[in-house]
Amino acid sequence: MKSLLVSLLILCASIHIVHGNKPAYALFDKDGAPVNYFMLLENALASDVVLFGELHNNPIAHWLQIELTRDLFEQAGHRLVLGAEMFETDNQLLLDEYVGGLIAERNFRAEAKLWTNYDTDYRPLVEFARENQLRFIATNIPRRYAALVSREGFEGLEMLDPDARGLIPPLPVPYDPELPGYRAMLEMGGMPGHTNENFPKAQAIKDATMAHFIYQNMTGDGIFLHFHGTYHSNNYEGIVWYLRQISNRMLLMTISTVEQDDISQLEEEYLGQSDFIIAVPSTMTKTY
Repeated sequence: MKSLLVSLLILCASIHIVHGNKPAYALFDKDGAPVNYFMLLENALASDVVLFGELHNNPIAHWLQIELTRDLFEQAGHRLVLGAEMFETDNQLLLDEYVGGLIAERNFRAEAKLWTNYDTDYRPLVEFARENQLRFIATNIPRRYAALVSREGFEGLEMLDPDARGLIPPLPVPYDPELPGYRAMLEMGGMPGHTNENFPKAQAIKDATMAHFIYQNMTGDGIFLHFHGTYHSNNYEGIVWYLRQISNRMLLMTISTVEQDDISQLEEEYLGQSDFIIAVPSTMTKTY
């Protein structure tokens, strides 16, 4: 009887622990199999380019970004190069000057086009690069040129002068309107004035620019770790597609972030979305 009572107490304690546990995230591979962080790190170390797709206001994605940066730097040292959608190519000189220690943070903040969540989400990455003298590449197209494509299509870029063309990928820009992500944008309803054929092209020029400047700043034995909204690399489209137009030889690894009510297993809609999928509880607090 005493043995039975002890067993019941142990069972109740186990149930309480299981239900009382609140994991902040779960990590899966493309097939939905649970994996651990060290498997992700090992794969990242063997890659030429790591494309880390975030949900912009998700604190777990941002925490894992800085953790992965630290761990890759510990192993790869200055072979690691950072880059981000959050900085536009016309801010590269300013970013170089700040990361290189030439200008004060107040000057950098006054002149850079920083996102509203810079302090909480991207400043730790920039400061890590500054402290460790890592290259940090601004990869996104200046927003005025994305707006130009939205109005005029890719043809609008032909009007730019040579200096401006240095901030974008070489013309003409390849484009496949049948890629599911771009096609879905074209078919979106409820956005009057935006659902024209140039709407997905404005997204594509961002993807093309990021891919171009990632490739331009890769080193022979280095690892380029790039941060961007997860939709820019989901399903191996976007940046991935454009990198593959440049070269099929590079080793790419993709990470995406999703939110689910239950993170005990990956929801079917996210299977195959990327090499590694970070599932975060949908109740997770936001950074903005």
